[in-house]
Amino acid sequence: MFVGLFKKEKFEIVSNQHEAQIIVINTCGFIESAKEEAIQTILEMAELKQTAKCQFLIVTGCLVKRYQKELEKALPEVDLFISVDEYDEMWCKIENLLDLPRKSKNTLDYLDRTISTGDKTAYLKIAEGCSNHCTYCAIPSIRGPYISRPMEEILKEARRLADLGYQEIIVIAQDTTKYGIDLYGEPKLAELLEKLCQIQNFKWIRFLYAYPESITDELIEMVKKQDKICHYFDIPLQHFSDRVLKRMNRKSDSKSIENLITNLRKQIPDVIIRTTFMVGFPSETEEDFEELYEFIKKAKFEKLGAFAYSKEDGTPASKLKEQIHYKTKQKRWNLLMKCQEEISRQKLEEKVGKTYSTLIDGFTHDGKYAIARSYMDIPDEDGVIYIENTGKIKIGDFVKCEITGVGEKYDLVGKINH
Repeated sequence: MFVGLFKKEKFEIVSNQHEAQIIVINTCGFIESAKEEAIQTILEMAELKQTAKCQFLIVTGCLVKRYQKELEKALPEVDLFISVDEYDEMWCKIENLLDLPRKSKNTLDYLDRTISTGDKTAYLKIAEGCSNHCTYCAIPSIRGPYISRPMEEILKEARRLADLGYQEIIVIAQDTTKYGIDLYGEPKLAELLEKLCQIQNFKWIRFLYAYPESITDELIEMVKKQDKICHYFDIPLQHFSDRVLKRMNRKSDSKSIENLITNLRKQIPDVIIRTTFMVGFPSETEEDFEELYEFIKKAKFEKLGAFAYSKEDGTPASKLKEQIHYKTKQKRWNLLMKCQEEISRQKLEEKVGKTYSTLIDGFTHDGKYAIARSYMDIPDEDGVIYIENTGKIKIGDFVKCEITGVGEKYDLVGKINH
């Protein structure tokens, strides 16, 4: 939406930072690695004020919300900091910085956004903020409570995306399964998905960040009956030990998690389940970790990510005394990922010989292969399918692909099936 605002005011958008006169950096401040990456990027872009065309450097996002005073002292190279709760005043601040003539109020609008994920795939945000208050997470204090967007407003944006030619829509929020509770008094994700399916141009619809305790029978049934909805559930489980889950202030427990996974696979036999787990949460014992490890071996998730607990300022978990040593966290992470690597390889080998509908996202540098995804993969997070390039396919095409082999790590190899 930031890009959309500048375009609306007739600024030219450039893809090379060395050509830019104004550089805007949108930061994340949720975990330590993201903060470090943001600071490094700011410093790198600040150098362009000396070596390239950059005249103004603007920094916005969650990092500014959390540490604005500290950043202003530490980074005098930055000309303007804009916090996430100042977005309605953003253009006024930019007008003052650039000494532009003052116009009528120009605010962020979802319909003004510029899509940066290609010509066929677009993300559709249905809510802001979060009210789950997991003890390790700073999002509620940064982004505020969960606020659903009105359904008609979302559908209006979706229709516009369809008119622009987008064929894959990925529905997102901090917790998509809570959508509508604050506005309508009950969860409305299933109803929203059904209405999105009625938009003619869409071929694939996905939703991410579905919290386990809020995945209802109604939602599962909607995924089953609607051909456009990918059989793909992204469920951040975080742990399996009941003791750790309780200390995390998670609403699910080991029994409900097992029942959910069993039910999903029973109801939707070809379902892809993606999840994330955290290791090294304060007080996590060897027994807690072993319980998690054994569950992963048993559950055999198609997609799994893991990360080590990061102590975040202002969160309840950061005040817990039983912090886990870095080396212990790293050891547990390595064990988890090695286990999952074997499971992933097995799951991929099971796909050989099967045929899937795939979306062409691009081509390898030498042009020998098209880079594609099936319903089993989301952009930039999951693997891809390398398809022998016949010369008759282009980006944005949907083609039938027979899987002929397993590539490196999480990728597959295939050929067009006529």
